[in-house]
Amino acid sequence: MSQNNFPKLHNATWPGIVGKGADSEPVIPFDSLLAMTAAAEVDGVKFDGVDLGLLEPHFKLDNSDETKILAEKLQKHNLVAGSLVAPIWAGSAMGTADQRKTFVEMVRKACEFGKELNDLGVRSYGVVRIDSAAGVEDWAKDPAGNTKIIAETFREACDVAAGYGEKLATEGEICWGAMHSWKYMVELLEMVDRPNIGFQADMSHTFLYTMGYNAPEHRILPKDADLKDREAVKAALKTVTDALRPWTIDFHVAQNDGSVFGSGSHDKTGRHCQATDPNGVLDIAHDAGYWLRDEKGELTKAFKHICWDGCMFPNAVMNDQQTWNDILAALVKVRNAHGW
Repeated sequence: MSQNNFPKLHNATWPGIVGKGADSEPVIPFDSLLAMTAAAEVDGVKFDGVDLGLLEPHFKLDNSDETKILAEKLQKHNLVAGSLVAPIWAGSAMGTADQRKTFVEMVRKACEFGKELNDLGVRSYGVVRIDSAAGVEDWAKDPAGNTKIIAETFREACDVAAGYGEKLATEGEICWGAMHSWKYMVELLEMVDRPNIGFQADMSHTFLYTMGYNAPEHRILPKDADLKDREAVKAALKTVTDALRPWTIDFHVAQNDGSVFGSGSHDKTGRHCQATDPNGVLDIAHDAGYWLRDEKGELTKAFKHICWDGCMFPNAVMNDQQTWNDILAALVKVRNAHGW
């Protein structure tokens, strides 16, 4: 069988930072992640690129040489850059005027970084990822008013991004206010009402939407659901994907065991499991199809690459080369099933 060329297969670099640091395990250096990504290989197939978390200590956005240094590293490893995570947690989409201004400025800096990578020839696809940088409890004090504020901030950020030709993808995760359920996520996207806003679906996080974590009013699977019941799981996934697929412009392949997890300073969110985890409730290659194909089973081709997100994997797992080979194998299966 001939290999599909698309979607391109990416690894993520932010799992070396997120949930790490002073109150957890040490940060994994960017160069180590890049080397392990480049070394992974499955039946002659390698990773095409990396998605980048523009976060310290991996990146300092105010360093003018940063993109040139990065471009050289990527070229040396025969990798490209794809989607970028803007460091919007320096502000908040739901905060004070100053916090909201900082949020938009961080989006601008990420878009500028992306433009430089594009100009250097190491990035030709991908989006800039954001979330509300606001907790669910704070949001719940005034749901309607707070969603309106977040939408206003997102609109400003979209207008800035449009100047760079960038699209913004909102990360559907149960720990972000106004984004913590599939229904609230759709409401927010509709309220933003910009052509360059979309959804970033992560298979682990979006599975938690079906279980109603942090939003029991929008639960799909019953509380005592048997997660080994594939028909029930498939029906729940179909409901969520039918609502959010039309918005989806960025996609993370992942596994989940139906539990929540947090480490370091990161709130509890959908647990990312290893690709080979026997407790995983998802059939990765099959369930990716709910996002990659429309209701008629046709490929959407809505994005040119897919990415694996191993957020909050322990360092012992992340420093094991086999982990990345297993992840690459899972991505290859997804591309074989739903690529072109």
